[in-house]
This record gives sequence, C-alpha cells and structure tokens, in this order.
Amino acid sequence: MSNILITGAAGFIGSKTSQKLLENGENVVGVDNINDYYDKRLKHHRLKTLKQFPNFTFFKVNIENRKSLSDVFLNHKIDAIINLAARAGVRYSINNPDVYLTTNVHGTLNLLELMRKHGITKMVQASSSSLYAGQEMPFTEILPVNTPISPYAVTKKAAEILAYSYHYLFGLDISILRYFTVYGPAGRPDMSYFRFIKWIDEGNDLMLYGNGEQSRDFTYIDDIVDGTIKSLKPIGYEIINLGNNHPRNILELISIIEKGLNKKAKIKNMPMQKADAMATWADISKAKRLLGWAPKVSLEEGIERTIKWSTENRPLIKRIKIDLSV
Repeated sequence: MSNILITGAAGFIGSKTSQKLLENGENVVGVDNINDYYDKRLKHHRLKTLKQFPNFTFFKVNIENRKSLSDVFLNHKIDAIINLAARAGVRYSINNPDVYLTTNVHGTLNLLELMRKHGITKMVQASSSSLYAGQEMPFTEILPVNTPISPYAVTKKAAEILAYSYHYLFGLDISILRYFTVYGPAGRPDMSYFRFIKWIDEGNDLMLYGNGEQSRDFTYIDDIVDGTIKSLKPIGYEIINLGNNHPRNILELISIIEKGLNKKAKIKNMPMQKADAMATWADISKAKRLLGWAPKVSLEEGIERTIKWSTENRPLIKRIKIDLSV
C-alpha cells in the first residue's frame, strides 16, 4: 500500500479521489482547511464518508502554513502528493485576488519545498482550463497560455511554472492536470449545474449570465478521478488536459436538468461576466497516449446521477446558501 497525501481532501475532486484510492486499498492522508468559500456543510458531508475508512487520516491544515504542513510530513511517510487544495472560481478571484495568490501559489511552493526536503518525487498538480481563455479550440497543451484573463488563471499558471522549476532543479516528477468543468454528485455550489438543479427543483429564479450560448466541456467527476489516479505513474513533467472532448452549451445543460427533474426553469438573464470564457473544448489525445485515459460518462448520464444524489439529499441542498458573488 502507498501513502498518498491529498490536499483539499474535503473538496469536490479531493474527496472523490480520496474515496477511490481508499476503496483501492491505499492509505490516504487528507488535509484541508475547511474554508468558507462555499457552505462548509457540504465539505463536512464529504468528510463524513471518508472518515468511515480505517485507512484515512485527516488533518485540518492550511497548505499556506508551512509549519503545520511540515508536521504532517514529519509524522507520516508520504509516497506521493495529489495537490487539489486551491482557491477556485473565476469571478471570486477578481474581487479577492490575495487569497488566490497565497493558496494557489505559496501553498504549492510549500508542498514543493517539503517534497524536496523529504525525498518525495511524485506530485499530481491540479490546474485549470481557465488558462486557455481566448485561445483557438480545441485546446491543446502546446498552446501558449500567456494571457490569462482572471487572477485565478494567473495563479494556476504560476503554480505550473513553479512545478516545472522544481522538476528541472531537483528531478521531481510532476503531472499537471488541466481540468475542464468538473461536475457530479456533491459538487461545488458555485458551479452552474449545482445551482441550476437547486434553483429549478426549488422553483426559484435561475440566474443565467449571458445568453446561454456559452459552451463548456463538462467532465464527470468519476472520469476526472480516474485520470487523476492514473497520473500518479512516473511520466516526468507533463501538462495534460482532462476533459470530455465534447462541449455543450449552457442552454442544453438547462434543458437536460429540466427533463431530469420534470420541472421548468424560470430563467432570469444577467450580464455576462467579462472574465468568463465563451467556450472550452479539450483536446485529450495526450491523456489517451500517456495515461490510457478517455472519458466514459455522457452529460446526460452524469446529470441524471447528479440529480439522483441531489433529490436524495434535498434537506442538505435546501440548507446550502448560494452566494452570487462567487
């Protein structure tokens, strides 16, 4: 069994990746600071599932605090790191750039330094399709992503470059994963699909930014977890897209949710945010070649599973507040 450190273990991708590794018999050391970017009840809901596994150890630690993080490394032999702790979301980063810089950049630096100090050679580093905004589609990893249009994207780019320097200087094996619009059960309340399901189900206005023609390469959480775990293999420093390779527009998403809930949306149009990309579309040929990875779940099937979870957890969903500033 390996000892895998997963940062952001109470987060959406972090909790699902932890659960899969635990089910596979690996030991997972999870860290998370349980911040209030969105409703903490959802994070505790995810952690409750993980804590049922005897091979899961959890520490409430902020990766920005190198001393506290160092204590985790001193007390546990870590074989590899999956860094999923991050400040996410484009809109929130515009008004709160400082926290994005400290978590996404300084937090990553802390992990790289501790890897070097403790002789750990493998890291999987989460990045984002937000880096590609304004580029020609489909997005390939060789595109020059030098014009990020949000502080969030800037910090993700900075983390990628930091990781490269530690690969070059110290021989660290780092897989950079650019995720494309991850969705699924127990997902993030700042994501459109979570809000749309909640608003339509509860009969509230659906806040739609722009005209709904924006398209996203929606990628189901189980596919993302599969690609993340496959990225633990030794491949050197590589940037890899994990996306569905099949973009769908927002109006299609709403229609699928309406059908799944058998309810109509009450759409309220809002101005489109300047930092939002019009479209995303992943070229996944590199993921297929290096990881043997390809997505399996269609948007229709994924939304069906997500609606099932949401209806089974209506009391929890009803208590979760939607912050329109994020």
